[in-house]
Amino acid sequence: MDPNFEWGPSGTSTHFTGVPDGFDAYLLAELLNHATRPVLHVSSDDLRMNRLAETIAIYAPNANILKFPAWDCLPYDRVPPRAEIVSERMASLGALTTDSASKEDSPTLVLTTASAILQRIPPRARIIEARIEIIKGRSVDLKDVMAFLVANGFHRTETVREPGEFASRGDIIDLFPPGNPEPARIDLFGDDIEGLRHFDPLSQLTTENIESLTLLPASEILLDQTAIANFRSSYRAHFGAVRGDDPLYEAVSQGLRHPGMEHWLPLFYTAPETLFDYIDGPMIVGGQADDAMRERFDQIADYFTARANVLSSDQDETPYNPLPPDALYIGPDEWADLCETRTVIRLDGFEAPKNSKWDHSFSGRRTIDFSEARNRADTNLFDAVRTRIRNEQSQGQSVVIACHTNGSRDRMVQLLVEHGMDGVHPVGSWEQTTVANPDRVPVCVLPLERGFTLPGRTVYSEQDILGDRLIRRRRRTKSSEHLISEMSSMSLGDIVVHNDHGIGRYDGLKTLEIGGAPHDCLCLLYAGDDKLFLPVENLDLLTRYGSEGSSAQLDKLGNASWQVRHARVKNRITEMAGKLMTLAAKRELRHAPKLTPPVGLYEEFCARFPFSETEDQNRAIEDTLASLAAGKPMDRLVCGDVGFGKTEVALRAAFVTALSGRQVAVVVPTTLLARQHSRTFEERFRGLPVRIAQLSRLTIGKEAQDVRNGLESGQVDIVIGTHALLSQSVAFKDLGLLVVDEEQHFGVAQKERLKGLGSDVHVLTLTATPIPRTLQLALTGVRELSLIATPPVDRLAIRTFILPYDGMTIREAIMREHFRGGQSFYICPRIDDIERLHGRLKELVPEVNVGIAHGQMPARALEDVMTAFYDRKYGVLLCTNIVESGLDVPSANTIIVHRSDMFGLSQLYQLRGRVGRSKTRAYAYLTLPNEQLLSETARQRLDVMQTLDTLGAGFSLASHDLDIRGAGNLLGEEQSGHIREVGVELYQQMLEDAVAAAREAGSGTLPTDEWTPVISIGAPILIPDHYVSDLSVRLGLYRRIASLVNPEEIDLFAVELVDRFGPIPNEVENLLEAIALKRLCRDTGVAKLDAGPKGAVVTFRDNDFSNPAGLVAFISEQGGAVKLRPDHKLVYRRDWSDEQIRSVGIRNLMRNLAAIAAETGNTKTNADTL
Repeated sequence: MDPNFEWGPSGTSTHFTGVPDGFDAYLLAELLNHATRPVLHVSSDDLRMNRLAETIAIYAPNANILKFPAWDCLPYDRVPPRAEIVSERMASLGALTTDSASKEDSPTLVLTTASAILQRIPPRARIIEARIEIIKGRSVDLKDVMAFLVANGFHRTETVREPGEFASRGDIIDLFPPGNPEPARIDLFGDDIEGLRHFDPLSQLTTENIESLTLLPASEILLDQTAIANFRSSYRAHFGAVRGDDPLYEAVSQGLRHPGMEHWLPLFYTAPETLFDYIDGPMIVGGQADDAMRERFDQIADYFTARANVLSSDQDETPYNPLPPDALYIGPDEWADLCETRTVIRLDGFEAPKNSKWDHSFSGRRTIDFSEARNRADTNLFDAVRTRIRNEQSQGQSVVIACHTNGSRDRMVQLLVEHGMDGVHPVGSWEQTTVANPDRVPVCVLPLERGFTLPGRTVYSEQDILGDRLIRRRRRTKSSEHLISEMSSMSLGDIVVHNDHGIGRYDGLKTLEIGGAPHDCLCLLYAGDDKLFLPVENLDLLTRYGSEGSSAQLDKLGNASWQVRHARVKNRITEMAGKLMTLAAKRELRHAPKLTPPVGLYEEFCARFPFSETEDQNRAIEDTLASLAAGKPMDRLVCGDVGFGKTEVALRAAFVTALSGRQVAVVVPTTLLARQHSRTFEERFRGLPVRIAQLSRLTIGKEAQDVRNGLESGQVDIVIGTHALLSQSVAFKDLGLLVVDEEQHFGVAQKERLKGLGSDVHVLTLTATPIPRTLQLALTGVRELSLIATPPVDRLAIRTFILPYDGMTIREAIMREHFRGGQSFYICPRIDDIERLHGRLKELVPEVNVGIAHGQMPARALEDVMTAFYDRKYGVLLCTNIVESGLDVPSANTIIVHRSDMFGLSQLYQLRGRVGRSKTRAYAYLTLPNEQLLSETARQRLDVMQTLDTLGAGFSLASHDLDIRGAGNLLGEEQSGHIREVGVELYQQMLEDAVAAAREAGSGTLPTDEWTPVISIGAPILIPDHYVSDLSVRLGLYRRIASLVNPEEIDLFAVELVDRFGPIPNEVENLLEAIALKRLCRDTGVAKLDAGPKGAVVTFRDNDFSNPAGLVAFISEQGGAVKLRPDHKLVYRRDWSDEQIRSVGIRNLMRNLAAIAAETGNTKTNADTL
């Protein structure tokens, strides 16, 4: 760029032409070097804005970039913008009110969109007034901070995980303010700020200490008394007398926030402002942004007219008074006037005549991609790339290749080198490409979607060469197990199973006096209103029964029937575990040809995959290829939700098998899935010497016979079909790999036929049913298992709304999807309601065809409807929750769930997983009845789904939910009766123990016997509610504490408690001490330990001790302080009236006994230490 560049004066409109996508980011970085004030850039949409931000960060790593996105909801909507969006907007507004934004040596670039810049926003002065600086070592008034958080849109919660949330626990305040990458924890001592740190929202543990924290409003509406008064008067002025059933007006009048109140934002301020009031520098309007602006003006007008004119007979809907467009948004005339007050540069990808001295052409254009070479069977793609680059270089062009990630950069270099490309090499930064030798080809990391050509330089993107790519954004990958275990704690009335006493009902947490000290216990109800109180440290004895708990029969305390049932199921499980181990052993003895990928060709095949592989996916692929090359028949199960990339594992296994000269059969449950897979396989294998055929009910007559003949003669390499493939008339010449998709949909006879296809056939089974974690552990080593739990591409970034039923919003949602060329699912919980809803949808969206699908339809008719939907003959599919789990409809990106309160958590998650599998943003609307208040459980269920999906833990949640619901057909139907007898969790525990025992028996190791000691130390054992106020979090913590097994885990848990909740109270110290004593008791063989002010009584398990001689020596050394009673109980007398001395004494006693039992300790013990 010209080093003497000057900005035009205010009021000038300049055109920069020949600025293709990709180059615009480079140009912006250069323009920023010439700026002395903040620069505003307007993109056509959020996707372009985010891509610009990523690319500019590569071109200019030190640039100060702020993003101001648009709300992710429609004009005149009922739903609020997402918290993350508001947080980013408020962070940018906050930054623009500081001096640093206007520094001449490092000017700020503000990236926004056509939709965002038109919105009216809070006045600059209010943002400045609302800022609070929290500095370590200074004093702060806790009441002032709490009042600020409430007034400025922070939402109070028990555990902070999302932007805009806060929690208060005594002297600790957790909060997630705008502009922060992680939530922060303020540690107070009185009014002094003693500690300040960031923490991880998943683990809740500290990540770094900080010195200061800036608090900005978490909402664009600052709800103080002035704002409320402004709103009330302005609302009446606009809409006249207020109806009595207007929930918005009622809520705000009471100082409460109402969902979607942002759509009335101007009413809260005397003079709302726009982004132009925050930025006085030049404005750059990106390519297509002017068109997007005109579309937005029309959209705002259309939605206002629709809201103003809607006359619905549907009584489910609540009042909605829309503000005039010019109150909420900048209009066309106002926009033109604002543009005349500043310097404006418009970027255009095409050439145009020069109209003023400020105009300039960069003579750039988009590169011609390699789609023709990709689609020609007689052309090698990478040879074509090499040839074109050499031609460009011969004409004096330097060439750069831009890839999305370090991994794809290295793979690109490898592929080009293998195809004879000299001089290609990876570089670490864009700057290094500018100094490279022109004969060389640097390959850098630069997230361009399309490349560009300028005089003297050409940049090819990865997508130009390989085709469309979907790049997975980096996500938090830390384990969410702790979070899930805390959030899935028991609810009142849940059916539970006690290991010793059987099936009961959880009746709440009670604090009892035990040994003169308060002790938290779970109250369990049994038949005949019998009650059992279970101390919290023994919570590991309790498992949940499962989803069918309502029909379970409670056991009678003291009755032998539970023990009989328990023993019977244990015997059956032991038998099954033995069979599983025998099968695994037999498989080890069989042989199969070793199949390995052809070098070079395999890398090219992988490069055609239009996504970036996730870690889980890579591991599944590597494990599968290792199994194929092992010389033994593979029997691998690949488990992952729809869209998580299981098919790619099958494609690569099929490639290796087919290129090794053996045949591949892919069996799917429906003709629609057969069509989907056929298209995918044909696309990926194009140009390779592999013949692919399809065999299903749609393949008839001569075509079907040709496929059968081809399979028998070996002319067909890969066949994809339904159960028609399993008929006796189908014979293979040399079947090497069988891929079974969605195994649970096949019957017993079909599964037996699958097993009989050949002893040396590799079997790869794909399933979208999440496997319970416990079962996953149990099957380790018995069946080869690959779990793909990492979501690809924005798989979980589905925008989810929870809202009252509103016909206008439903029309908007369906029509928005329709206008962008997509389709929608409308899920109804009951078949009886489908006809009524069908009529309602025809009224709301007469422009769209609506198909109906439910479980009472004939199988053929149901499949025809699903196929028609896949072929886009319907715009909306109105159906029950039978939506095929394996169905992948990339064009369906909106799902509306009617009466979402009637679905379970896992059901909602699985339903929502039907959408959001392409580049297009997906939307889920969970509607609720207006007249009915949600139960706390239902509300928590919906909130948990939103929270966990944001954190990328949705699949773990589904797996966790299945721990409760059962394993489906994974182990066979005969096991379901056993599960009903003992409950899902206990059944899975027993299975894991049985498999471990069978494995240990094979290795000559004796299995360990599971039992739990009973501890009473005569001290308060509980988590006080003043320490952890939320009951469900307390129960979750109890559940985790009971599962701690060694001193290291206990210490780490104590550190976590201090970090999250502050110094540990004595009662919790006692609880952790009781857990440590349980471990010592197990090591020693102590069944019961009773301790109090006068000493302790020790009861040995089965009245047996492993080292009697050592015990006798120990008793004699204690000088009468220790006696062994006739009932074999050990009595130890001591003055332990002080709790702390008692705690140390009990621990030392148990350590001594453990050492004696293990025959490793010195039997000469010092009584003074006790």
